[in-house]
Amino acid sequence: MPANSWPENDSYNEFDPLNSLFPEISVDEELAEEASHSVSLPTRFKGRRRKAALVLTIVWSGTIALHLVSWGLLFVLGLTTLMGIHALVVVFSRPRQTSDEMQVEWPYVSVLVAAKNEEAVISKLVNNLCSLEYPEERYEVWIVDDNSTDKTPQLLTELAQKYDNLKVLQREAQASGGKSGALNQVLKLSKGEVIAVFDADAQVSSDLLMRVIPLFQREKVGAVQVRKAIANAQENFWTQGQMAEMALDTFFQQQRTAIGGIGELRGNGQFVRRKALLSCGGWNEETITDDLDLTFRLHLNQWDIDCLFHPAVEEEGVTRAIALWHQRNRWAEGGYQRYLDYWDLILKNRMGTRKTWDMLMFMLIQYILPSAAIPDLLMALARHRPPMLSPVTSLTVTMSMAGMFAGLRRIRQDKEFKLSTYLLFLSQTLRGSLYMFHWIVVISSTTARMSVRRKRLKWVKTLHTGTHN
Repeated sequence: MPANSWPENDSYNEFDPLNSLFPEISVDEELAEEASHSVSLPTRFKGRRRKAALVLTIVWSGTIALHLVSWGLLFVLGLTTLMGIHALVVVFSRPRQTSDEMQVEWPYVSVLVAAKNEEAVISKLVNNLCSLEYPEERYEVWIVDDNSTDKTPQLLTELAQKYDNLKVLQREAQASGGKSGALNQVLKLSKGEVIAVFDADAQVSSDLLMRVIPLFQREKVGAVQVRKAIANAQENFWTQGQMAEMALDTFFQQQRTAIGGIGELRGNGQFVRRKALLSCGGWNEETITDDLDLTFRLHLNQWDIDCLFHPAVEEEGVTRAIALWHQRNRWAEGGYQRYLDYWDLILKNRMGTRKTWDMLMFMLIQYILPSAAIPDLLMALARHRPPMLSPVTSLTVTMSMAGMFAGLRRIRQDKEFKLSTYLLFLSQTLRGSLYMFHWIVVISSTTARMSVRRKRLKWVKTLHTGTHN
């Protein structure tokens, strides 16, 4: 059975390990399997459109009902209070301190990159990853060329002669599964105890492995995500916004993990303990965002995900509004899919109370409130009164701005700050907050579209130019 297949019989006990639902990969067994498989759509991933339509109906009807009942405002104020308390706990928590102690014996690390038509960046990537400050005999770099049609294969052939720890896997034209399929295929050939995954445009500091790997000394840590930094941040409004967005995201990641909440993977710069990855079935080939899906399955299988602010992994930010729109729609849909796929396991509290509560709070902020904005505005106009959800919206905007400012400040490791530095952070926060309003349109349109139209799974990649410094 393929690594990402679900058993036809979807019965389970709520306390069963996830590998009974999403079968564990055995590398030796996989190598013995035939190359071709008959892959059927897993039962758990069916009916997403019906589930999305049901959720949208509940959100719209519930929002309209709040305008019609006498206690609607009291309900909103109560919800705002609960969310505000959680927000204060998150924002003012002390991030978990990382240990500076180095292990005597370093685990073997496999660095994986799935690449397709990346001739502009592949050489710089390989030179970077093959020259890290880590015992050379303790790590390997695997580049999966997913049937590229440009000069990527030729460049990889030349680079393989230069670096002994570089290995290249050429996928066949008929290979399926996109990035997830490529990673699952090379996983069988890799031998690392820790699996690191990067995008083709990634650039990292030479000490990255030395800083990340010690975090796996804590046995419950199944994965670590490093902060993503935008290499071309100063190019225009969109890249500057993405820089502030990544600071906001990583700040809340660290704060949420500090209170025992949800840490999330972001694809580029993710490190996963091999044991944890295999225990929940590898990468899911039935989702458009493998990192967000794996996040939930790791937490459902009782693993923690840590977040590291320094050092960061640099990547290219998209420079045009239309490219940003397509990228964020994919992210939004993939993030929403996982709630639809694993809702029953979430409600059965498989993650644990702290993680489940934290996840529900951020689901309200990220998906429910933007979806409720349209009916709330329409009812407000029809009844000539302010939007009912204004208190929650105000809290969300305030929380976002505070987190963005704190995240931008945390990027700068200087102990002392001048007034000019604070003014710069304030300017970046205001610009980033304006930029972040695009998420309201993205989320509301995505949740509506998922209710009426099915998504065709296909490889989706961002164009990398390699022109940034």
